[in-house]
Amino acid sequence: MAKTSILTGTAAALCLTAAGPVWGQALEEGTGEEDAIVITASKRGEDIRDIAGAVSALTDEDLTELNAQSLSDYINRVPGVVFNDYQPGVSEVVVRGVASTTYHEANQATTGYYLNEIPLIEPGFPLVIPDVDAFDLERVEVLRGPQGTLFGSSSLGGAVNYVVKEAQTSGFDAAAQGIAASTRRAGEANYAAKAMVNVPIVEDKLAVRVVALERYDAGYLDNPGIDEDGSNDLRVRGLRGSIVWTPTPDTRVTALSMYQEYDLDDQTYVIFNDDPETFERVTNVAEFQDTSFMLHSLRLDQELGFARLTAIGSYTEKESDLAFDDSIFVGIDPRTDTPQLSGSAGTSKTDYAELRLTSPAETAFSWLIGANYTNARSESTDRVSIEGIGEYIDANPDEFGGRPSSDIAPGDLVQRTVSNNDIREIALFGEAAYTFADVLTLTLGGRLFEYKSEPRLQFLPNAELIPPFDYAPGRQKESGFIPKVSLAYNPRDDLKLYALYSEGFRIGGVNVYSVAAGTPLTFDSDTTQNYEIGARFDLVPNQLSFDIAAYHIDWNDIQARLFVPVTFEAYTTNGGGADIDGVEMTMTLRPAPFMQLSSSLAYTDARLSSLLPDTGAPGGGYPEGTRLPGSSEWTLANQLSFEFDDLPMQPRFGIAHRFLSEAPVAFGADLQRGDYHLLDLNASAQIAQGLELGVFAKNLLDAYGIVNAPFSFAGTITRPRTIGGSLTWNFR
Repeated sequence: MAKTSILTGTAAALCLTAAGPVWGQALEEGTGEEDAIVITASKRGEDIRDIAGAVSALTDEDLTELNAQSLSDYINRVPGVVFNDYQPGVSEVVVRGVASTTYHEANQATTGYYLNEIPLIEPGFPLVIPDVDAFDLERVEVLRGPQGTLFGSSSLGGAVNYVVKEAQTSGFDAAAQGIAASTRRAGEANYAAKAMVNVPIVEDKLAVRVVALERYDAGYLDNPGIDEDGSNDLRVRGLRGSIVWTPTPDTRVTALSMYQEYDLDDQTYVIFNDDPETFERVTNVAEFQDTSFMLHSLRLDQELGFARLTAIGSYTEKESDLAFDDSIFVGIDPRTDTPQLSGSAGTSKTDYAELRLTSPAETAFSWLIGANYTNARSESTDRVSIEGIGEYIDANPDEFGGRPSSDIAPGDLVQRTVSNNDIREIALFGEAAYTFADVLTLTLGGRLFEYKSEPRLQFLPNAELIPPFDYAPGRQKESGFIPKVSLAYNPRDDLKLYALYSEGFRIGGVNVYSVAAGTPLTFDSDTTQNYEIGARFDLVPNQLSFDIAAYHIDWNDIQARLFVPVTFEAYTTNGGGADIDGVEMTMTLRPAPFMQLSSSLAYTDARLSSLLPDTGAPGGGYPEGTRLPGSSEWTLANQLSFEFDDLPMQPRFGIAHRFLSEAPVAFGADLQRGDYHLLDLNASAQIAQGLELGVFAKNLLDAYGIVNAPFSFAGTITRPRTIGGSLTWNFR
């Protein structure tokens, strides 16, 4: 009862103040039928304004105007969303403050990721979190709030669905883009080259579309330890292709394949020491990180009259290889006078199949029913090495119980941990909605799921003389039911009120470093329950629109990422819970046909509701009321754009602003992230038919801010001011 009264009172207050100055950003909203955006993240084609929930969609026009390349360029503009910009290929989107770190969750992420509805995150630890390049994207859909009913595990806070453009059978199309830019402090230029071609093989029946890209982001950090300025160079390469076959008006078959890789020469974190605004990191070797993912999928959409049948099958493969210099923590090994290095190399392979039926649109009773199957196999080897340790062991056998280096340190590896898992999920899901008197819609949904996993953790013979360990508990099983209920009131086209209850969950797992670090061997699943009310309305038809949501989230049995003192080995443990209360507001103002102001404002209060145990923390843990890591109370984004389509060269100009208030980077950390403003400028003009010249400035004021950190002495910072230009050609 208390939760309901709090939410109702908050929403009422927001509605009363809507006529005054309100900052928000309706990235997803249009006010006329011609502006309607149909999204698919709800597993059916729906006008975004008809969804009883908090949803945003950034279109290809939005991404182009922002000169977006990756998630860091646009995802923070969605209300209630922050980006833990850790390392390319593993950085995490956080929705509504549901996170236990600003770094990288040690198990599943709290946000689900999808590409054309295909899961990109496997159950268990994700080796790679794909950051799909923005070129030739149709849109990016963001569902805020738990999405366990339709999407399953990993959507504790929300879900992100990339929608890439597929082959068009209607005609030939092509596009190309070149980008050149300079980042302050970077010794080299940034560049990108991207191209797309769409070819109809049989008009209106068969077509193919191919996209290729390469992007180079010059490093801006200095690493005197390896005598390298601008050490964190990043190269992104990608290839994407689709084939669409429509043998009849009622049948559509789509094949989609994609490959993208991230090659980072040196990690992006800095060591703060006594300099609060440093661009320096000191290591004895370059800490590289290489990640890649490959996806192949086949989809059938068949109209059956009474329903649409959708069948999806996909195969996803990910690879990751990285290295860290442990000597910055533990010093140079005195036995060999060489640094201790750690690293990890892993592969995951996921098969996914989904079958569903969706009722026709425009009926009082609508429904969706489906089933999916997932099989994820992963293997990862974590290693610690000291160059020359094998020779030292063989020269000093008494120190190692007489065991030769070939047994306990092959290839100078002093520790080796191999983890494997085979996880299978089968689930039934569905939703049914009925509209009363054309204005009141009740929706009930649910997901019945079962997970079966077969983990194995092996700690091999080692030079640390820790007893070897082989943990294979056999098949583990977890099952449950995830409900969803919503009630929407839609008395007219420009007004919608809704109330929503939804849930999310994550499965449990095994800690990789548990044997050597003495941490808990396993951890259990955690869940979220979301209570939400919202409103969408036009205050001035076709000129001023608002989208407001207020919510309360209970997060139970939190899977928290913690670190072992001194060695800083990460592990996951369950403990305590959290209460998250928040309000999200978006606004779009169109005072003239050529001008639009879009704004977003979000307030989030995310705190522990009970003690989170941590033996390395004062008092044995973090008490009730402790703020969750990275959960900034305030986020703000504004975007002012001018488009003069009637003038020669059709000039366009945009100003984009973001603000993130401060928040602790980790449990128990003194270091705060946020408390900075970022300002971007964009301008473009058509210099010839189909040829657009653009200029941009990102982080124009050269703001220095911390975007993530696992500890109080090291973290990742905002990219310095970057100025550049682009040349884009479109055939059409």
